[in-house]
Amino acid sequence: MQARDVMTEAVFTVGPETAVAAIAALLMEKRISAVPVLDGKGAILGIVSEGDLMRRRESGTERHPSWWLSLLSEPHERALDYVKSHGGHARDVMTPDPYTVTPDTSLEKIAEILERRHIKRVPVVADGRLVGIVSRADLLRGLIARQAGPVPERDDPELKSAVEAALKEAGLRTDFLSVVVTAGQAHLWGSVNSDAERRAAGVAAENVPGVTAVRNEIGILPRNVRAALWAE
Repeated sequence: MQARDVMTEAVFTVGPETAVAAIAALLMEKRISAVPVLDGKGAILGIVSEGDLMRRRESGTERHPSWWLSLLSEPHERALDYVKSHGGHARDVMTPDPYTVTPDTSLEKIAEILERRHIKRVPVVADGRLVGIVSRADLLRGLIARQAGPVPERDDPELKSAVEAALKEAGLRTDFLSVVVTAGQAHLWGSVNSDAERRAAGVAAENVPGVTAVRNEIGILPRNVRAALWAE
């Protein structure tokens, strides 16, 4: 299996001039932990994660190194720390030039990258443009799905897209749903509001031409969580 088979294609992004406050609000609203920063042509400039927003002047969490550590650190390091904690835009706080993969990158290679670089996600880039992102959760789903049966030389990304489209046509909110297709088998993951929606997702996937089996692993969100997530 490759990145194209498990990646999340609908990625929330920001521009380099997006305000830090707006980024924090986006992370909270969408229940995501990071957003890629793109230029006007769709090329990825960096990533802003929750970790990049941890040490901020507004929250009183900026670093205050002791005087002797300040003497040991280089001036440019102190300057970068200041920009990170006081800068007001994505370009100031992002981790620049993130490591990326292509749609053809194998899951084994992605797992190696995440482990070696101690990161939680990796952008997928094709022809210089962001086309998706693979998180640790996406990777695990793909690895689990692959154990369910024989894997063809290449999975069909069009079938995956067709299943995702069918879920939307069924009227389901797909914010917290993920699809992996292996050897014609559709594996559904994530959470919905009710058992009826979970069943509807299974029926929608079954009706997609080319899908030979459906493994429905979708869970039901607790009532209090539903109220918080879908509140206007």
